[in-house]
Amino acid sequence: MALTDTPDRHLLVVDDDDRIRDLLKEYLARNGFRVTAAPGGAAARRLMETLDFDLAVFDVMMPGEDGFSLTKWLRERKGSAGRTPVLMLTAKGLPEDRIEGLKLGADDYLGKPFEPEELLLRIEAILRRAQSRPQGSANAPMSLGRCQFDLERGELSSQGTPIRLTEAEVALLKRLARSPHEPVDRLELARETVDPSGRAVDVQVTRLRRKIETDPKTPRYLQTVRGVGYLLAPD
Repeated sequence: MALTDTPDRHLLVVDDDDRIRDLLKEYLARNGFRVTAAPGGAAARRLMETLDFDLAVFDVMMPGEDGFSLTKWLRERKGSAGRTPVLMLTAKGLPEDRIEGLKLGADDYLGKPFEPEELLLRIEAILRRAQSRPQGSANAPMSLGRCQFDLERGELSSQGTPIRLTEAEVALLKRLARSPHEPVDRLELARETVDPSGRAVDVQVTRLRRKIETDPKTPRYLQTVRGVGYLLAPD
């Protein structure tokens, strides 16, 4: 499966496993991407300080600097480099590990082992969202009526007054905010919670609506998409 319009897309793959790194580089190159690979955090930093990438794929479990700290460092960089989309590869199955990656600014995650085609589809989805994002707005708070949500900081406020959010609410709102106006599958959201049935997500959505919506019973910004899940519809 080859993606269209990818020849100029430059990806960075960071994984300490030589075999996996080489396989990913070969597979993604066959599908039309330019791919640069690094065996760890130090090499990745040097590359990202000199080259621009359209997306970075970070393995979480690496000796020395892991994918979490590498993502945190990247998000602290100024300008467009700090907004480089990140897909994390993780063998960790605990929800708190996936939430940690999203809180640090990762755009998506994929658990090992994975199907190469799924990796390709997730990369395509992240790049599509990044391309549709208005230029210059990545650092601007997202307007939700009387509320504003700062995606980078994970902070919600109303007319300058901070609104307290739980860690689970921050993670949920960040995930929805990364693909505004696009429905996100309820079970995908549920994978970030301790309840894979989705009931915990429903509870979090209800609580967020009370904090964001003028009328939580007829939500304008945090909408339900029947048969799919939820979407965030900022102004």
